[in-house]
Amino acid sequence: RNPRTHLPDPVAVWDFWSLKPESLHQVTILMSDRGIPDGFRHMHGYSSHLLTLVAEDGKFHYVKWHFRTEQGIKNLHPDEATRLAGTDPNYATRDLFDAIERGDYPAWRVYVQVMTEEEALKYKYNPFDVTKTVSQKDFPLHEVGRMVLNRNPENYFAEVEQAAFAPAHMVPGIAPSPDRMLQGRLFSYADTQRYRLGANYHQIPINRPISGTSNQHRDGFMAINGNGGSAPNYWPNSFGGPHPNNLPGQTYPKNFAVSGQVGRHTYEVTDADFEQAGVLFEMFSSEEKDRVASNIAGGLSQAPVFIQKRQLKHFYRASKDYGRRVEAALKAAGSKL
Repeated sequence: RNPRTHLPDPVAVWDFWSLKPESLHQVTILMSDRGIPDGFRHMHGYSSHLLTLVAEDGKFHYVKWHFRTEQGIKNLHPDEATRLAGTDPNYATRDLFDAIERGDYPAWRVYVQVMTEEEALKYKYNPFDVTKTVSQKDFPLHEVGRMVLNRNPENYFAEVEQAAFAPAHMVPGIAPSPDRMLQGRLFSYADTQRYRLGANYHQIPINRPISGTSNQHRDGFMAINGNGGSAPNYWPNSFGGPHPNNLPGQTYPKNFAVSGQVGRHTYEVTDADFEQAGVLFEMFSSEEKDRVASNIAGGLSQAPVFIQKRQLKHFYRASKDYGRRVEAALKAAGSKL
């Protein structure tokens, strides 16, 4: 939002995106039919980041998680989405709640793409770059389970508003990867929850592990779990206090290769930052391509012409057809290109 008017600011949006062209693949998804799913039940989910699965012996593989909806993909036309925003802004929440309440439990098939450390290092794209996807032709999906939403909360605030998600909250066997965006989120998301819910947010019932905890976390406002009682508040100790299990393979790889020059490196935009956006655009039907172009032009046409021209170069670099359609849509929207 604009810092002065507090209104949505398409100038700021397209200024930023045009200066960060590696965003183009995600922008293409957002502006396509996929950008407005028909409620929560009719959309896929993805981990985005490459994560690590660790065996008990410390061996590991990198994985990307996919949650494929069993309800089928359904999207809303922008005109219908605009109507719903004014007449029923709670449409998606109501749809999910009502489905669960009537016993029509939404479900997602869970898959992983798996690659070894060597495959990750040799892959044509940097798999640790969150702006890139890993081709299913190169690394097919392996089904590992099913996620079903079969209960609505009894109290929305207690069970939803107070839920504190953070990528640092990982169970044994799942670990981070070198993805630099993920590395930042490991710190920032937990800090956000401390600010939002308090230092002891992990003691709130919805965030508490069912099996309990055994650690040296003590004190702070709203400590409600007994605060460790009279057990020692230091480690190591000789009196049965909490202690680590000394089994690193259960929680993170025992070792992995590191190479390269240590330092501060700028990000250099290459053709790889445009290829996947172009491939995705060419997968769309002609009608969907026109809708993508129209959705883009609706906001981009409100930006200064120099920003329009800068962004158009990115579309043309991804696909000539992409660039042509967006340029035509901009002119139809009154742009002075």
